[in-house]
Amino acid sequence: MTKTLFMNARLIDPVALTDAPGAVLVEDGIISQVFDIATPDITGPEVVECKGKCLAPGIVDIGVKVSEPGERHKESFRSAGRAAAAGGVTTIVTRPDTLPAIDTPETLEFVESRANIDAPVRVLPMAALTKGREGREMTEIGFLQDAGAVAFTDCDRVVTNTKVFSRALTYARSLDALVIAHIQDPGLSEGAAVTSGKFASLRGLPGVSAMAERMGLDRDISLIEMTGARYHADQITTARALPALERAKRNGLQVTAGVGIHHLTLNELDVADYRTFFKVKPPLRSEEDRLAVVQAVADGLIDIICSMHTPQDEESKRLPYEEAASGAVGLETLLPAALRLYHAGQIDLPRLFRALALNPSKLLNLPSGRLSAAAPADLILFDPDAPFVLDRETLQSKSKNTPFDGARMQGKVLGTWVAGEQVGGTA
Repeated sequence: MTKTLFMNARLIDPVALTDAPGAVLVEDGIISQVFDIATPDITGPEVVECKGKCLAPGIVDIGVKVSEPGERHKESFRSAGRAAAAGGVTTIVTRPDTLPAIDTPETLEFVESRANIDAPVRVLPMAALTKGREGREMTEIGFLQDAGAVAFTDCDRVVTNTKVFSRALTYARSLDALVIAHIQDPGLSEGAAVTSGKFASLRGLPGVSAMAERMGLDRDISLIEMTGARYHADQITTARALPALERAKRNGLQVTAGVGIHHLTLNELDVADYRTFFKVKPPLRSEEDRLAVVQAVADGLIDIICSMHTPQDEESKRLPYEEAASGAVGLETLLPAALRLYHAGQIDLPRLFRALALNPSKLLNLPSGRLSAAAPADLILFDPDAPFVLDRETLQSKSKNTPFDGARMQGKVLGTWVAGEQVGGTA
């Protein structure tokens, strides 16, 4: 039996919503005891001296794109796993928007095999909701679930045929399968590069109204009310969508929502002079929208913060803004970017880790995301105040398309542990 004592720590507990000194004892990859004193008198275990830094549950990141199969030059399970470990992410939940799409048990088993061999962190795959992500015929949800799929999504391709979508939701409900959807009205969103408004007009860029998100969410909520399925909106980024989300939850629908870190910490003005590393999907919003969404996370209306990690190579980004590919990497910048909200006084650390670790775990029925006895020892030790300037060339990801290149940030990961084994950091 292996024992490790994390002592003299500042424990961030997203269940109790506490931030207090303490210690954690780990035995054989499981948390066996949590102490409310920083230096308990225990003999025998290996000691990790935390030096008063923050010890929290490892981040569970829903919506990570790993470009295997099909585009391994952008990101592999090995590089994504190293990036996750460096960023304090102990579980990555991968998207099925690969080439080909993950829409059969055989493709899913390939992904699981590669992940088990190459990634030092836990990898949970999602599968496509419709074949080829084409929105015409639903996948074999039951077989894919048996093969290990934890959720079903067509990612940023909206299923426009409501009959197909409603049938898929009905079948998913019969299996208690989670459906994750991208909420944009595809007609309004087609060809858009930024959010419509004065800035878009000044830059001469094609825009989309924030109402496209509200319309997409309203449609999906109607179908959830009809089918009773478990549903998660991958990103809510506008103030206009929040009342609909609040009503759905108040009416008892099984609806949750997430938001990408870039929409929480950046706004439409960051695009500046056509900086394509800031082109994401949906596009960055107004500062008023950003602040409304930050408040929704603090209040618990939006459940989950994710990186929406989307690697793109240089060739697809070094293009005119309208033609450049959307997406940004985020596994290593998720925590320091999220800590901007903490340093701004907008959200405390326990509530931040409620959105980063506890709520994603609860959504997927995982035992992680907790600092409590019997939980897996998936842990992150970090210094929330350590300053640094981000250099994208130091990122572990194969692709370097981060909007935070050259940005001053606060918050460094000192160590990452998965099942009690250290996989990242130098602590």
